[in-house]
Amino acid sequence: MKFIAPHQDPWQRVVGEDGPVPHPPTVSHRLLTLEQWHAVREHWPRELPTAVEVANDFDIEGLVEDLPRLALVVLKFPKWVDGRAYSQARLLRSRYRFAGEIRATGEVLVDMLPLLQRCGFDAVTLRADQNLEAARRALGFFPAHYQGDVLQPQPVFAKVAA
Repeated sequence: MKFIAPHQDPWQRVVGEDGPVPHPPTVSHRLLTLEQWHAVREHWPRELPTAVEVANDFDIEGLVEDLPRLALVVLKFPKWVDGRAYSQARLLRSRYRFAGEIRATGEVLVDMLPLLQRCGFDAVTLRADQNLEAARRALGFFPAHYQGDVLQPQPVFAKVAA
């Protein structure tokens, strides 16, 4: 799991009245809202690394045709108790075979990390009050699971010495 510090994130949000500009002089990784992406995708350069931020109530199937052009999909957790982004990530990985980065943002707590990883997230931006060392430890709490996930479709059971 990659932990993203907002001030060190190479992906830059596109802001301004004119919308996204394909070739900015200083930024090579553009993070667009879904609305911005839909407005520019027809003429957006294919070689430009692009990311899209998606609300958790968006039907992820609406993004499927664009997935080959995206390097990153950012899924938002507006509240830590709203888990729809887990399902979005699971669909991106298992049904649509998205191989790019899937990042969780918003109200992302340390307690959520094991499930985020099992659903297909590979990067997170933790909520500001969360501890990075505690987050790293949380990923090691469960070495095996009874159910499969996007990383390991079949569970792996430890062999018991007889």
